[in-house]
Formats: sequence, structure tokens, C-alpha cells
Amino acid sequence: MKYVVCVPDGCADEPVAELDGRTPLEAASMPVLGALARRGEVGRAAVIPDGMAPGSDVGNMSILGYDPARHHTGRAPIEAAGRGVALASDQVAYRCNLVTIADDGTMVDFAGGHPGTEEAAAVVSALQEELGGDGVRFHAGVQYRHLLVAPSDWLEADCVPPHDLSGRPAVWPRGPAAPRLQALMDASRSVVSSFGLATNQVWLWGQGRAPVLPPFVERHGLTAALTTAVDLIRGLGVLAGIEVVEVPGATGWYDTDYEGKRDACLDSLAAGADLFLIHIEATDEAGHAGDLGEKVAALENWDRRVLGPLTEGLDALGPWRLLLLPDHATPVALRTHTSDPVPWLLADSEGGGPGGTYSEAGVAPAPVVPGHELMGRLIQQH
Repeated sequence: MKYVVCVPDGCADEPVAELDGRTPLEAASMPVLGALARRGEVGRAAVIPDGMAPGSDVGNMSILGYDPARHHTGRAPIEAAGRGVALASDQVAYRCNLVTIADDGTMVDFAGGHPGTEEAAAVVSALQEELGGDGVRFHAGVQYRHLLVAPSDWLEADCVPPHDLSGRPAVWPRGPAAPRLQALMDASRSVVSSFGLATNQVWLWGQGRAPVLPPFVERHGLTAALTTAVDLIRGLGVLAGIEVVEVPGATGWYDTDYEGKRDACLDSLAAGADLFLIHIEATDEAGHAGDLGEKVAALENWDRRVLGPLTEGLDALGPWRLLLLPDHATPVALRTHTSDPVPWLLADSEGGGPGGTYSEAGVAPAPVVPGHELMGRLIQQH
């Protein structure tokens, strides 16, 4: 038996007036997904436990079968693991976005105009040269997503994720470590602005100490691999002992290589992996941008470029089971994450499920199950 987990990041949404009261999932042309739902099982999952911030760190930890309430220590240390940045016991990691903030304090763009990875690396290098030292170090990531490692006494602060502030006044850090964070963010403006890009400063958030996850193979009895363009998901793989397969055309944006990720899945399963997770960020980015057209297009890309050829390829490998769900909702009207339960789908090569409709409305009558229990449902026949 082969197992596949598909994560269209942030694809769940709310009814949109421009779509005549439908959600992007209801409006998108997704015949393959529809057929899988009719022969499979659908339901609702709380991938974000009560009291936890809705984010991909929490949601994807749930999807991998780990209860975030037990294992989550913060977003940034997971990303640090994905970048190969080891944290000592007296260190914490912060997510360090390149952002654009207007003169009046409005968060214009949490992604700083989506700078290229190479040009962003030059900015981060300059930040390290000008502002690093005394236990503070900047680490370059992908596009606008970077890291800061600092001494452990920088941990205690209340920081708002920048994507929660899109088009709104910036809410600056509060708490014991806030003066250090504020001083560093203020000092970053002259460094970042000197490069002439859309971004004009850094934003620090998502801090935490290094977490410990039990190895996936010991927890579930399966060898696993995944592909993603996002350090956060890569980090979860590293922490759980899951092989991370790099796809050169994976960008974390609308133009990502859907086919490359699909083929990486099939190749890994053919080579002996028991389970493979495909993570694609495009639906989440469209939600944050408030771009309804791109969100619908990304869903249709999932159906046409991933799910259709994927299920055909899986049939050639033998019996299979597939789980599909987002790690959280990212409504285009809100442009940020919510903690609302998300729809999930289980389907397999045999069919014979009760059937249903994969959409927010289609699963509304279903009871809500904890997200971290779905991995067990997926592999229950193992």
C-alpha cells in the first residue's frame, strides 16, 4: 500500500460575493477532486487546536500526526531546522520577514514585494554585517522569508504575524524583549531601504526554542518523504526524520512547478517510500493577496496538473490511499489565516467510500475531528 498526503495550503475559504456566494473550492473546476470525493469519504478537521494561532506550523504538524498542543514550541525554530540552523539550549529563533511598511505605519506588504531569493540574500547579508553580533545572527531563506537567531532572553515578547496586518496599522512587539526587537527592526530600515527594492525593513515574529518530534517512522511505522518550497514544512520533515525531496522549480508562489512536485511523489513511492506529502503554497499566497482569481486558478492547477496524473501514476504502483486537506483556511476577504475547521478527503484505489462533496458547505454537517488524528485514519489499514 502506498500513501499520499496532499496539502493545498490555505485553500479553505468563506463564501465570496464575486462568486455568487460560493467559495473558491466550490467555484473552481476540479473534476478529479470531485470524483475522488464521490467515491471516498469527506469530513471536517480542527487542524488548529483551541487557543493556538492559526498558521502552517501548527496545521502541518497536525497533518503529520503530531498534536501541536504537545509538540509545538514556535514557528521559527521549525524553519530553522529546515534551513539546517541548529539552535543551542540558550538560543531562540525568530522568523524575519522582509516587509513594506508605509510612512504612516500601515503594513503595505507582509512579503516585501516578493523579492527574488538571490537579491533577498544580499539584503540579509548586509543586515548581518551591520546589525549582527553579540549572539544575534541573520540567516537567509527564500524570497521574503528569513530567520534571526538570538540569545534566549529575547524570547519573551508578543509579536503579531505580519500577514495578519495586511493593509492595517502595524502592531509592534510587546513584552520584556520588545525593546530589543523594536530597536533591531527600526535599525533595519536604513539597511534594507538602501537596496532600492519594494521592501523597507524586517519584521520579527514566530519565535521559539528548538522542538523535539518523535521520528515519523517510529510513530507510524512507515518511511516517508515530502516536497515543499517552504522552509517551515521542510523543517517539520527534518525534525520528524522525513526525507525532504527538493524540486528545482518549486518557488512557493503561483508559478511553482506542480508537475515537478507530482513526479517527485511518484518517483519516491516507486523507489520504496511508503508515504509522500505534497505541499503547495500557491492557494495560501493568493488568499493573503486577496486575489480571488489566482486562488481559483491554483485550485484548478492542483486538479489538472497534480491530482489527475497522480492518481493514474498511483494506479500503476498498486493499492493506494490518499488524504487531502489544507493546513488552515486563508479567506481572500480577510487576507489572513483563521482557525475554522477545514474540509478533508480520504480516498483510495478501491473506492467504496460513503461519498460526498469536497467543499466547506459539503462537509458542514460532519462532526469536527482533531486534525492530528487523520494520519491514523489514512494508514489504518497498514
